[in-house]
Amino acid sequence: MSNDRSITITDRDFALLRMLRQEANLVSELERADVVDSHDIPPDVVTMNSRVTFEDVASRKMTEVTIVFPHDADVQAGKVSVLAPVGTALLGLTEGDSIVWPFPDGSSRCLRVVAVTFQPEAEGSRAGQTKAARDRDDKTPR
Repeated sequence: MSNDRSITITDRDFALLRMLRQEANLVSELERADVVDSHDIPPDVVTMNSRVTFEDVASRKMTEVTIVFPHDADVQAGKVSVLAPVGTALLGLTEGDSIVWPFPDGSSRCLRVVAVTFQPEAEGSRAGQTKAARDRDDKTPR
């Protein structure tokens, strides 16, 4: 979905997300992204593996999810794939930002980022890495 303002994505997330090109909405979001170094991303931006509280503005329902890569998705655990409508919509937004996003049922919903309660880059953790990258790093001699 095209929106007027850009989103902010880390260089690492951008490189990994480009591999998921089959999803048209994700491709559209990546095309409008400001790509920044992982060390320079503000702590209130939704990145991959961030935990975010958002509000469905019409229903006033608040939800907390973690935005993850498709193979890590687990709805019961609150882990939403970046390819799911909510995941793609929230990625790259900043606390306070709102976006109107299409959903599979044909409706459009206005979602507002209330808080980024965890961001791996802000925490300096390896949580922002994919499992494959963590495994590779663990096997690399130091």
